[in-house]
Amino acid sequence: MSTPKVLFGFHAVGVRLKTAPQSIIEVYFEPTRRDARMRQFLDRAREAGVRLIEADGLRIAKLAGSHGHQGVAARVQALEQAHSLDDLLEQLEAAGQAPLLLVLDGITDPHNLGACLRVADGAGAHAVIAPKDHAAGINATVAKVASGAAETMPYFMVTNLARTLGELKERNIWITGTSGDAPKTLYQVDLKGPTALVLGAEGQGMRQLTRKTCDELVSIPMRGAVESLNVSVASGVCLYEALRQRG
Repeated sequence: MSTPKVLFGFHAVGVRLKTAPQSIIEVYFEPTRRDARMRQFLDRAREAGVRLIEADGLRIAKLAGSHGHQGVAARVQALEQAHSLDDLLEQLEAAGQAPLLLVLDGITDPHNLGACLRVADGAGAHAVIAPKDHAAGINATVAKVASGAAETMPYFMVTNLARTLGELKERNIWITGTSGDAPKTLYQVDLKGPTALVLGAEGQGMRQLTRKTCDELVSIPMRGAVESLNVSVASGVCLYEALRQRG
């Protein structure tokens, strides 16, 4: 049995209630919060037969490791990752679907990761990929910011990102990296085919080896005074352009 983990906030716990209620060990809630949102949440939890425990805000904050818990936290069994990256790609190939992957190089802030997972889920990406040694893992903060997408979006942490990108190329997946100094813009490239969009951390961007491994580099047009976007915003711009092109 895997080690239990903690989810907190209405979105993160609500998605688990909807998708895998049997994996919930217990839900802690703040009884002094009696608004409609809490009542609806508790009704859903009772319908699912989940064990409910009253707890004050301080206890929930200690459990969640955050004061942004909205009065709700849950101890849950970690869901097993359904597929390896290879399995996922083979399934997409068998179904005749063109993969759309988001690759994050050097994103260590859990808030940024959570927001990237959320936008990837919203845009219909098939997976998010990151290197094990330069990335945030999935924790309670990531799950909270992701608003449930940490439960639904496959997140693969790979030992060697450049090698993984090379393996994607062997599967005829086009590697498109983002860089402020790229001559082409995002809107001048074809994203309808099998695509992996690579984004680096704010400031330093992609690592040099990652950059060299890309098939092409594109920029996001910046018309104002700021030089770059937050990585989750940039991910949204890129993924939704791919979604637009794919119809």
